[in-house]
Amino acid sequence: MSQSRLDLPLVIEPAQLEPLLGTPNLLVVDLCRPEQYATAHIPGAVFLPFTQLSRGVPPGPGKLPAENLMSRVMSSIGLTPNTHVVAYDDEGGGWAGRLIWTLDVIGHPHYSYLNGGLHAWIAERRKLEGGIAMPAPSQYSAHYTSTGITTKDDILARLKDPNFVVWDARSRDEYFGNRVSAQKNGHIPGAVNYEWTRAMDPHNHLRIRDPEKLRQELASLGITADKTIVTHCQTHHRSGFTYLVGKVLGFPNISAYPGSWSEWGNDPTTPVETH
Repeated sequence: MSQSRLDLPLVIEPAQLEPLLGTPNLLVVDLCRPEQYATAHIPGAVFLPFTQLSRGVPPGPGKLPAENLMSRVMSSIGLTPNTHVVAYDDEGGGWAGRLIWTLDVIGHPHYSYLNGGLHAWIAERRKLEGGIAMPAPSQYSAHYTSTGITTKDDILARLKDPNFVVWDARSRDEYFGNRVSAQKNGHIPGAVNYEWTRAMDPHNHLRIRDPEKLRQELASLGITADKTIVTHCQTHHRSGFTYLVGKVLGFPNISAYPGSWSEWGNDPTTPVETH
């Protein structure tokens, strides 16, 4: 008989998570670098190589792998329909956010983000363990929904829609085309640039910054809760975090473009701006 689901907030602090370690139906997923996981990770956390969340094939390496491959990935970490996932990484939330986005796409709404990830956990001197934790595999069948996904064609159809906004999470150099990352460089016409690390607090172990301040900063760029928002970067890694931030801010219509600039910038037919 399966245990009941946990009721945890979208963003969970280390002090909230530590006493829950070992609870049935809690699955802590580590998306850190492999060498970091082997050296020190949260006790009982299972390792998920972040490369398994992407197709890895140009020109859109950030797109999702085939459903059967994703089913294999989710089964390998022991995911079940009743599992509550707590995702963390060692970089401020990009890969953890990518996992949360993936869970949205496969219709698994039971998840939390460990605020600040491993940085915050270590800063508070909480328990760690080394080695490799071997989860009991499950038989999870992943089926992609349209939740959270926006395609290139979707964006092209809405470029002139005043209620639609593209949130570009890349650096300013990428946004203005000063850094070469594709055959064409620049940004999607009308896209606004709010680089992903701006939403992290470097003075508080990379936790998400104060939501009200983030809301004000994004609103000044036209990214508001009443808009349909799509976020992207180069391969939908950095925008995994900005997607998560949008969820934290309660934006009801936020999605991500997994093709990202690697697809858009390498398509000879897509329009590009550099100003």
